[in-house]
Amino acid sequence: MKHLTAILLATLLASGSAFAAGDTAPKADKMMKTPMAKCGPGMVSKKLKNGRMKCTKMKVGVLPDNELYAQGYKLAKLGEYHRAIEILSAVQNHNNPDVLNMLGYSNRKAGRIELGISYYAAALAQRPNFVRAREYLGEGYVAAGRLDLAKAQLAEIAKRAGTGSDEYIDLAKAINGQTANL
Repeated sequence: MKHLTAILLATLLASGSAFAAGDTAPKADKMMKTPMAKCGPGMVSKKLKNGRMKCTKMKVGVLPDNELYAQGYKLAKLGEYHRAIEILSAVQNHNNPDVLNMLGYSNRKAGRIELGISYYAAALAQRPNFVRAREYLGEGYVAAGRLDLAKAQLAEIAKRAGTGSDEYIDLAKAINGQTANL
């Protein structure tokens, strides 16, 4: 698994650039309100000129990266991890820390903990102060039974965002076993 993780990280770090220059991921509340058509595998929701949504075949360039990210994020948070992975994997920029973080989240929640951890590591290689990725990485370590590494992420979050941050509180609860569904 370590060999696979190294290959994945090398591939991710060597490919793509960020969303368009200066582009950042949309805010979580906005992404959850993103209208989407209910699409099946291999399809993505696309807004037509008349404002209606339709499913269209997923292919490179069918939507801008930030729209693919928003749809992948929403699907992940709705528990549709495999669809989220499919859509997030269609993002052209494989180096974007937000995309890497959500790929980590989706894979971890789908039961592929080590793969999720490798995506979090790649996100943090791009943005070391990304405390949400640190929280999710720590939760991945908790799920893998590696509490020492989870506590190390908790300490990093404390240094970077404080002990009152949502990320610190959520990871502390996970470490203390107060969360049933990481």
